Amino acid sequence: MLMSPEDSVADAAVGLFGDPLRARIVRLLATEQMCTCHLIEQTGARQTTISHHLRLLRRAGLVETEPRGRYTYYRLRPEAIADLADGLRDLAAQAAEARDRYRPC
Repeated sequence: MLMSPEDSVADAAVGLFGDPLRARIVRLLATEQMCTCHLIEQTGARQTTISHHLRLLRRAGLVETEPRGRYTYYRLRPEAIADLADGLRDLAAQAAEARDRYRPC
């Protein structure tokens, strides 16, 4: 099944904010690049849990990696966050226009 652009924005928003820990990881990565050990230290979450959330964020295209020696650093992709914000603004505009429209039963 093909997804409409609105669905992909909604899916990305849920992927980003759908879990409190994932939202916290995003907020942390907005301030600086971090490796998994930093995120574990900052959140108190287990390594497997952090890795799971990072994998979801990478698949959504919101996070990218950079290997540095033995470590992999994670950072937010600002252009992906900006695209998501644009999509959410478009959804908000559609919702405002639809406020007085009703589908008959």
